[in-house]
Amino acid sequence: ATMNVREVQSDLANNHGRRVARSFIQNLSEHVGAIAFTKEESWEYEVGSLDDEVVTVGLSLDGAMIPTVDSGYREAMVGAISLYNEEGERLHSIYIGEAPEYGKARFKERYHREIERIRKGYPHAQYLGIADGAKDNWSFLEPYTSRQLLDYFHAAEYLPQIAQAAYPGKTDKPKRKQWLREWRHKLKHQSGAADEIIELSKGYARKRSLTKTVREQLDAAITYFGNNRHRMNYPEHLKANLPIGSGVTEAACKTLVKQRLCGSGMRWKEQGVKVVLSLRALVQTPGRWESYWQKIQQFGVPAFV
Repeated sequence: ATMNVREVQSDLANNHGRRVARSFIQNLSEHVGAIAFTKEESWEYEVGSLDDEVVTVGLSLDGAMIPTVDSGYREAMVGAISLYNEEGERLHSIYIGEAPEYGKARFKERYHREIERIRKGYPHAQYLGIADGAKDNWSFLEPYTSRQLLDYFHAAEYLPQIAQAAYPGKTDKPKRKQWLREWRHKLKHQSGAADEIIELSKGYARKRSLTKTVREQLDAAITYFGNNRHRMNYPEHLKANLPIGSGVTEAACKTLVKQRLCGSGMRWKEQGVKVVLSLRALVQTPGRWESYWQKIQQFGVPAFV
């Protein structure tokens, strides 16, 4: 779950006096991961005792590119369910990861099961969806959530393109930096800022002096803000102590996927990705690794192993 086979072999030999073949480690990992993946439909893991009442449940998803054996870089999916108290403090997070697939059907099915289990446990919490602007994210999240919010940091990534159009001159860098500081703050804290940004951008688009590249980037920013304006009420969410970014999922993409699957020279097959992500999700979701082994002790090992 945390190291490649050579590192595990070295750790067992140097720190525990256990010399084992790499094939043994690989086979054992595949067995344990296969149990976790196969039994997740029927095995439910308790969240456990939390320090405070769960008021908000945040749902977010994102992808991370990994190198595969047959198809080059492809997108593995990561989903996160985060539980927050009234002050907006995150109390607990649950992670799932899925190997690259066309259509993301398996990922959506697994994420659906986790969401439904949480909804049974916290039926009175408000459910908030946070993601980037990909249309597929929102078609999935909207049925589960009463509020939706575009990740603030994804929105802010488009502001430099608008600033470039506002002050396109070679000597205008100080003005662009000032513009960015001002509008990043306004977008986060001032109601109606997104609408103002759209109108300003349309005004900048009328400039004849813009280069083709600057104009194309500005048009992309206008389209992005226009398509997602209804999910940019950041001041309201901040006042309600709600998260405005999908940082939990962004971090999970790095820790769940990138750190383990994107090492130098690595190339993955689908089954290997499934095993590793199943194990890492168990390890990184607080309490689940221990609960998993309790279920092994309680129910035994499935016959296919």
